[in-house]
Amino acid sequence: MRAIIPVAGVGTRLRPHTYALPKVLLNVAGKPILGHILDAIIAQGIHKATIVTGYMGKLVEDYVKTRYDIEVDFVPQKSSLGLGHAIWVAKETFGDEPLLIILGDTIFDVNLKLMTESNSSTIGVKQVEDPRRFGVVIKNEDGTIKELIEKPEQFISDLAIVGLYFINNPHLLKECLTELIDNNIRTRDEYQLTDALQLMLKKGEKFTTFPVEGWYDCGKPETLLATNRYLLDSFPLVHSDENAVIIPPVYIAPTAVIKSSVIGPYATVADGVVVQDSVIRNSIISDDATVTSSLLEDSIIGNEAIVRGHFDKLNVGNSSEIDY
Repeated sequence: MRAIIPVAGVGTRLRPHTYALPKVLLNVAGKPILGHILDAIIAQGIHKATIVTGYMGKLVEDYVKTRYDIEVDFVPQKSSLGLGHAIWVAKETFGDEPLLIILGDTIFDVNLKLMTESNSSTIGVKQVEDPRRFGVVIKNEDGTIKELIEKPEQFISDLAIVGLYFINNPHLLKECLTELIDNNIRTRDEYQLTDALQLMLKKGEKFTTFPVEGWYDCGKPETLLATNRYLLDSFPLVHSDENAVIIPPVYIAPTAVIKSSVIGPYATVADGVVVQDSVIRNSIISDDATVTSSLLEDSIIGNEAIVRGHFDKLNVGNSSEIDY
């Protein structure tokens, strides 16, 4: 089996952090978003992947090559023309084996084995109150999918497609994606994966659905912090020491230095960080940042940033310096 992971998005809603890093390399609960995804697929025995890169793709490639010993093809998406286009540019890496498509900016709490052991193609779905922002599925009485529609204007189903797809027939997917591109079939000016899957349905492919309750978006500062909280809840307890008061759950990297501070709850303190005379809660302090004489809550501090004497919510990009 091969995983297809599109990570080409610019991440405009996460600026200023994404001025210097691609979204998938932002730290959450001690490692980049992409690291959590790769660890999950490797744990399920998947050791081949295609990563579709775009914005700052070289940084993504360097991260994966230096930390993971798996077979990876890196394919650039040179134009941002939608998810369907992103999967289409990876088509030459498709073989006869099934595909697991997993979006690169979302962390899932789901047993992938239940999905990948399916006898048919299957799509992860979740009930949502407002399905207009998503692709949705309409099911037959036997539970199979009758129709897939991208971002419907009128309510037709509350089963949203959440970004997990198991494709049993990669050759048909390739054929249908190519049909979209060749005939310039777009929805909202983009080539949609949902439209390609609907073509597969019309050509006889059977699709079922798979419930996904744990679905954690990392696309905005508030959702990145919410995902950080969710992941930290599964971490082991960390006890206080003479240099700090630790209020779990937290992640504190072994190379971080904490002096006369209170850390937590729900704080991530990454590699090389120095925190002194400060209180950090519900926040992410990224690699090699320094925080002194501050009280930070609901904050994201970028790599190598310096914060002194700040008492508030703060969103600081890489290599910035805030001094009060």
